[in-house]
Amino acid sequence: MNCLDYFYFLLSRKDYSASELRKKGQEKGFGNEEILEAIAQIQDRGYQSDTRLVANSIASAAGKYGKSAVKRKCLQKGISSDLFEQVWEAEIAENLDSEAQRLAELKAKVMRKYKIEAWGKVDQKTKGKVLNYLQYRGFNGFEMWRQWETEDEEE
Repeated sequence: MNCLDYFYFLLSRKDYSASELRKKGQEKGFGNEEILEAIAQIQDRGYQSDTRLVANSIASAAGKYGKSAVKRKCLQKGISSDLFEQVWEAEIAENLDSEAQRLAELKAKVMRKYKIEAWGKVDQKTKGKVLNYLQYRGFNGFEMWRQWETEDEEE
């Protein structure tokens, strides 16, 4: 099995970043030049794209995880921080309305889960639980809390 066939085999199972393919090829014992040629061929044919991989990661994490969690996952896959930021900005600009809707759904879910009536009248123990819940999912808990608190005061 040559390097190109091996990469086709891998990509038929799941999306890999170019960096991950390079590592897989080296582990399999292929030469650096052969790996780079195979990656270039696969990218030319549209079978592998780091941009598409980042966009898919952002889409699958939408509403569940925040920017920092998705970015960490992409960095672990060997995707550059600049590429992530570029795709993130494009996705956010494209999905601004749906992002606001998802954050409203998250707020409603948190209010239901922790039985919150008003954001200004929450005890410290519950506040800590909410902040941990948000941070675990990659959101800036304090920022979200302040935003929701000011929204609550305006209503």
